[in-house]
Order: sequence, then structure tokens, then C-alpha cells
Amino acid sequence: MNKPASSLNEQDFVRLPADRSMADAIVRPSVSYWRDVLRRIRSDKVAIVSLTFLVIIILMAIFAPILSHYGYETTDLLHTNQPPSAEHWFGTDAGGRDLWTRVWVGARISLIIGLGGAIVPQIIGIFLGGLSGFFGGWVDMLIMRIIDVGVCIPSLVYVTLIMLWLDAGPVAIIIAIAITGWMDSARVVRGRMLQFKNREFVLAASTLGASPIRIIFRHILPNILGQQVVNISSAIPAAIFLEAYLSFIGLGIKSPMTSWGQLCQVGSEFYRLYPYQLFIPGVFISVTILAFYLFGNCLRDALDPHLRD
Repeated sequence: MNKPASSLNEQDFVRLPADRSMADAIVRPSVSYWRDVLRRIRSDKVAIVSLTFLVIIILMAIFAPILSHYGYETTDLLHTNQPPSAEHWFGTDAGGRDLWTRVWVGARISLIIGLGGAIVPQIIGIFLGGLSGFFGGWVDMLIMRIIDVGVCIPSLVYVTLIMLWLDAGPVAIIIAIAITGWMDSARVVRGRMLQFKNREFVLAASTLGASPIRIIFRHILPNILGQQVVNISSAIPAAIFLEAYLSFIGLGIKSPMTSWGQLCQVGSEFYRLYPYQLFIPGVFISVTILAFYLFGNCLRDALDPHLRD
């Protein structure tokens, strides 16, 4: 039986918050930032396709040379410059070496250089840029003047001189990229550090007695790392392309060791007669760089807090 209106009390009503944001908080469960980032990546078809392709490339680079019947250095002068076939899926080169094995060993070297050439400069840049932006004073003056002098000289000059000085190899290329690549990262991190070091949560931590190192690594860097992750994903294809360029002009990986750039350099000598020797590694370089750039763009959108629903 319905109660008369005069007999209704407050317990008979469901009170809804007057504030719309409070109502949304009741209707929607709270989602953490990183869980929301993962949800955005999962819902992005381009990101899933790019990431799937990159995972396949990485797995093939790890396991394909191990499972192959041919060594990447093994020569067979009776089967030189063979086209792709059931026995040699990517054909053979001028030395009779199996290109299937060499392509995946080259993928391993190129990816190592890409990852190392992206991560090492970012670590150096985060460290020096963080010190420069947080402490200021003579520390900021010294680091920024070094950067100002460094950026005046084209990076290719540094890389060429370093590669001529060091023995050609993955470590030498990573060192060459790191010496020139940390400057842009340091400038970005310094600017972000200047934005955050006077925020309320940083001042509160300083008032409570937190050390500068704790403030930097516990309170400021977590707010910067999202953008740096995006920078790393964009720097990986740049490092892969630089390795390919250095190998193509003869300053990179030397035979019998191989990389995608070294395979393109060798294939370019015979591309009129045996175009597959240049086409196959060239396609892998192009598609892998495209996949990294597409995934980096999707990751940038997923990490942007202004795009949260």
C-alpha cells in the first residue's frame, strides 16, 4: 500500500549528488591511470597490429637463426646467388650464404642497436636534464652550455668520427648514438623539471624533509616518464635507420657479421641482377620502422591525460 505524501520521510528517497562529477564517480568505477592507458592501447587496432608485428619480428630474430639449418657465416660457393626457393627461403648471396638466416641475425643486431641507441641516450638525458632543471645555478649553466656547443655541430660528424675511431660493431654504434642523442632528451627533461619543481606536491615533500634525490625520482620523474617512453618509441626507428645508413656507407657492421643495413649495402652491389638481395632487407627495415612509428603515435595518445574519458 502506498504511503501518503505527508507520511514520507528522508529514508524513502534516494539522494543523488548535486555535483555531476560526484554522480559520475558513483556510476563509474575508479580506473587507475596505467589501467586506462592499457585499455586505450587494447582498443586501438593500429596499436595492436603494430605491436603484434613487432613481437613477431623480435621472436623471429631470437629463434629463427637457432632453428635454421644454415649458419649465417657458412659459405657454399656451389650455390651462390640462388633465388628464393624451398631450400633457401630468401635465396643466397654472392658467398652462397643463406639469406633467411642472415636476415634474422641482421634483425637481431638491428633491434639491439635500435633499443640500445634509444634507451641509453634517454637515460643519460633524463639524468643530466633532471639535475640541470632541479638544481639550477652553475649546474644548469654548465650542462646547458655543453648542450649549446654540442648541437652546433651536426650529429653525423660526431658519429662518423666515433665510428672511425672505434672498431665497427653494435657497441660502437650505440656509443656513437648515445654521445649525440642525449642532448635533445636532456633539454626536454630540463623543461619538464622546471614545470614541476615548484608544484605544491614537490614543495610539500621538500617541507617534510625529503632529499632532492627522493623528490626527483619519487615525485617528479613519474610525471615525466610517460613522455619519455613515447620519445624512446620514436628514437628506436631513428637508431635503426642510422645503423642502416652507417652500414650502407661502409662505417657500420662489417661482414661476416650482418645487419639489415649491411645486407642492403651488399645487395645494392647486385640489385640489377639479383634484386631480392636488396629488396628483402629493405622491406624489413621500412615496415619495422613504420610499425615503431605507428605504435609510438598510439602510445602517445594513450599516455595523454587530457584524452581520458
